[in-house]
Amino acid sequence: MTKKVYMISLGCDKNLVDSEVMLGLLGRGGYQITDDIGEADYAVVNTCCFIGDAKEESIDTIIELGELKKEGKLKGIVATGCLAQRYKSMITEELPEVDAVVGTTAYDSIVSAIRGIEENNGRGLYIEDLDRLAGGEEHRLVPAGEISSYIKIAEGCNKRCTYCIIPYIRGNFRSIPIDIIVKEAESLAAQGTRELILVAQETTLYGVDIYGKKALPKLLESLAEIDGIRWIRLLYCYPEEITDEIIQAVKNIKKVCHYVDMPIQHSSDNILKKMGRKTNRKELEEKIRKLREEIPDIAVRTTLITGFPGETEEDFKELYNFVDEMEFDRLGVFAYSAEEGTPAAEMEGQIDEEIKLARKNEIMELQQEISAEKAESRIGKTFTVLVEGVVSSDSVNGEALAAIREVNEYGSKVYIGRTYMDAPDVDGQVFFESDLDIMSGEFVDVHIIASDEYDLFGVLV
Repeated sequence: MTKKVYMISLGCDKNLVDSEVMLGLLGRGGYQITDDIGEADYAVVNTCCFIGDAKEESIDTIIELGELKKEGKLKGIVATGCLAQRYKSMITEELPEVDAVVGTTAYDSIVSAIRGIEENNGRGLYIEDLDRLAGGEEHRLVPAGEISSYIKIAEGCNKRCTYCIIPYIRGNFRSIPIDIIVKEAESLAAQGTRELILVAQETTLYGVDIYGKKALPKLLESLAEIDGIRWIRLLYCYPEEITDEIIQAVKNIKKVCHYVDMPIQHSSDNILKKMGRKTNRKELEEKIRKLREEIPDIAVRTTLITGFPGETEEDFKELYNFVDEMEFDRLGVFAYSAEEGTPAAEMEGQIDEEIKLARKNEIMELQQEISAEKAESRIGKTFTVLVEGVVSSDSVNGEALAAIREVNEYGSKVYIGRTYMDAPDVDGQVFFESDLDIMSGEFVDVHIIASDEYDLFGVLV
C-alpha cells in the first residue's frame, strides 16, 4: 500500500520552493502526497526561524503533530528547513516527536529520510555543507491550479547584515546555473504557471559566482523565451546592486513586469551603517529616481525595519520623511527582532517593544495614505489583470461594488486578480464583475471604476 505524506511549509517564498521540490521528489520516490493530515502516514514540516515568532510557530507545529503521532495517527515526523538547520541539536535532544532532521542544503534527502523512518533506522540526521546546492528542481510539484510560481535563482547571502541570520543557516551566496533554472521554469509552465516570480536572498547579484559577472539580464532573456509564461517578476533586488543593464532589462524585455522589490530597511545613514548595509540615503534617492526616470510606470516596493538598536527619534523621523518624499508604490514594515547569534542582538541601545511597534504603525499609517492616493489616481485607466478566481460579493468593499454596478448591469460574478504592480500575498488586488466564465490564469483588461487604500475595482473591457 502506497504511503501518504503531508507537508506543512512555513516561512518565506524560498522555503515554499524547497517544499515543492521535496513534494516532487517524494512523488517520484513512490509516496502519495495528501493535503489531509488525517490520512497521512508521515508529516514533513519545512520550518522557519527568521524571527522569534516564526521559530515559535515552527516548534508549536511540530508539537501539535507530535500529539497525532502519540495517538498512532502518524508513523513519523520530519523537520526540514531553517529551524532544522540552525537548531538540529536542540531538536534531536528536546523534540522527541521528530524522527528525522533535514537541513537547508539537504532537502533532496527527503526520500531517504522517510525511508529511514519506515525501516526503523533510528533518528535520522541529514545535514550537508552550507555551501552545497541541493538540486532536484526538475521534479518540483506545484499545487493544481497554481498560476503564479516562485522560482529560486540563488541560495545564501554574502552581505552579512548585522540583524540577519540567513548566512548562518543558508550559507554563502551561490547561483543556480541558468540551464537548471530554465528547465525548472519550463516544467512549471507545463503545470500551468503563467507568472514566474524570481527570488533569492539577493536576486541582483545573480551569476557573479559562476559566470564572473552579473547575469540577471541574461537569465531574464532566457526565461522570457518560455512558452506559457506571460509575466516575470523580480523580488529582493538590493539597491546598490541594481545596474543600468538590469534597469534596461526590466524596461525592455517584454515579459518582465515593470515592478521592482527593493528592500532598503532604513534611510538614516546612522542606522544603515549599524545594519551593515552597503548604501546611504543619497544613493537610495538616486537609485529610485533613476528607476522612475527610465521606467515611468514602474512600481517600486520596499521593506523597512523600525526600532533597530540605537534608532533615535531623529533617525525615525528621517525615515518617516523619506517615505513621505519617495511615495513608494508598495511598502511593508517589520519591527526589529533581535535574533541570537547576530551582531545586532548584542548591540547597545536596544529599543522597547512598544516603541518599535508604535514606529511601525506610524509608518504604515503614512503609507496607507500614500497607497490610497496612488490607487485613486488609477481610476479611469485600464489595466491588464491576471485572473486568480471568483470571490463572494460579500467580501468586496460595498461602496466600490456599488460604483461598479452603476456602470455594469450585467455582472453576475465577482472576479479577483492582480496587475503588474502587485505581487501575490503582499500587494493589492483588482476586483471586477462579469457574467462571462473566466478561468484562473487568464489575462483580461479591466477598466478601473473605484479604489480603496490598497485595491482597485472595475469592469471587464
